[in-house]
Amino acid sequence: MFRNMFKKTYAKIEPESEKIDIPEGLWKKCRICKEPIFAEDVKSNLYTCPKCGGYFRVHAYRRIEMLVDDGSFIEWNKTMPISNPLDFPDYETKLEEERQKSKLNEAVVTGEATIGNVRTAIAVCDARFMMSSMGRVVGEKITAAVEKATEEKMPIIIFSCSGGARMQEGMISLMQMAKTSAALKRHHEAGQLFISFLTDPTMGGVSASFAMLGDIILAEPKALIGFAGPRVIAQTIGTKLPEGFQSAEFLLEHGFIDAIVERSEQRSVLKKILRAHTSGFKKVARQESQDENTEKVAEKRPKVKAPKTAWDSVLLSRRPDRPTAKDYIDRMFSFFLELHGDRLSGDDGAIVGGIANYYGKPVMVVAEQKGKSIKENKIRNFGMPNPSGYRKVLRLMKHANKFNMPIICIVDTPGAFCGIEAEEKGQAEAIARALFEMSDMTVPILSVVIGEGGSGGALALAVANEVWMLEHSIYSILSPEGFASILYKDAKKSKEAAEVMKITSKELLALGVIDRVIKEELPLTVDTMDTVIEEMVSNMDDFFDKNSSKSKEEIAEDRYNRFRKF
Repeated sequence: MFRNMFKKTYAKIEPESEKIDIPEGLWKKCRICKEPIFAEDVKSNLYTCPKCGGYFRVHAYRRIEMLVDDGSFIEWNKTMPISNPLDFPDYETKLEEERQKSKLNEAVVTGEATIGNVRTAIAVCDARFMMSSMGRVVGEKITAAVEKATEEKMPIIIFSCSGGARMQEGMISLMQMAKTSAALKRHHEAGQLFISFLTDPTMGGVSASFAMLGDIILAEPKALIGFAGPRVIAQTIGTKLPEGFQSAEFLLEHGFIDAIVERSEQRSVLKKILRAHTSGFKKVARQESQDENTEKVAEKRPKVKAPKTAWDSVLLSRRPDRPTAKDYIDRMFSFFLELHGDRLSGDDGAIVGGIANYYGKPVMVVAEQKGKSIKENKIRNFGMPNPSGYRKVLRLMKHANKFNMPIICIVDTPGAFCGIEAEEKGQAEAIARALFEMSDMTVPILSVVIGEGGSGGALALAVANEVWMLEHSIYSILSPEGFASILYKDAKKSKEAAEVMKITSKELLALGVIDRVIKEELPLTVDTMDTVIEEMVSNMDDFFDKNSSKSKEEIAEDRYNRFRKF
């Protein structure tokens, strides 16, 4: 029945299909604020409520039209025969009624298009057809689309919207969960990109299969996403559910999606993600440093003496006005898409990571992030990662390795967080796993210590081909205070400890622990970091050029030998 599904089934979107998504009548009622909205205003506002910002559900063809390059969509398997595997009473009649009402053959539209001139497969679920529940035909269309994307080395984007499995098809419906997942596994093993985009609602068998398997998982704001429905859960456990439970924001907080993307930004974000994983970014001209306020900055700059002791370097590395990782990310990259979550339990604010545009080159940036205020440091945990943070780091690094993106690590932490919860969630295992997996990655890894490099918490981001330090940063087995407490039984002897620990950039360069020292002005602040940025960029160019001629095996072997010598 389902053989030769691609034969003579391609069809471009017909002009009449545009009529499908036009709101019926003059007014649309917003399901959030309950206010009536002029239908044309809803349409012109990308199907968002101009009064409250609430999202209307978007029909499949309209969503495709909003995302792809004009006239580029070619539909696959527009028609498929009705499937009633259980001979469920009146099911075929119901399906025919749904077809007539929705003008769709089934609950998903599949095909190919270009987005930003990148050829990609696309599948979009449509809630007008039986709440986009997944039966045999839906599963077959998605599986076939994934298989074709794999065969033709295309990325695939799937927009999920579903109430879950289709009850009328019983266990045959559940088989689609396994079938779609297996196809995506082959797509993954072939090194191809899968972007999963979750919309309202994404529940049940769809959320528990292809929807949550993306290399990158995005979601629309406030979308309902989960396995069991909220009413079922509330009835089962007999407890009122918390505000925002099973929302996109809830999943972001708990580490299961990468980002929430407003509808107005979706085409732009998808275009950049696709280019990062295929053709690369457009090369952006480098901006010269802005020196307009140099004199004013110099006037305001506090006087700081050059460090004479190791302890002086410790104090400089901890200055609250010292630039953080985000300051470097903002200044060095023309585009940065932050990706969130460890896919297990949470999203650690002490770790910032994502895809960046380094003058046309896609790179993966992972960084330890301190806060600049008490409020921000509570979010960032003072730059001390939890296990979920290191697992996020490793997830992003594996993504970079799969898609051949160089990795840039920015190190700035007093150390990994020490606490009951961190131990319960396996802090040691998370750090060990990072060291283990980084050791043989086949893309170049560069680590730069910009402030504090504390213990294993820093090393988990520094198993690199090269490790650099800013001139007045530190890199140590633990803090001088901790060292003094253990060896001298007196934390007050931290100054003496700093002198014997060999923790400064100059000392560690002599030991061969690091490969380069980046000069910095005193004091180093956001206003005075231009020279640091210039030197880092210049040396990064050399680093990438040097590694571009090496094979993947050579890159991994270089990293192994770098640490083997100690």
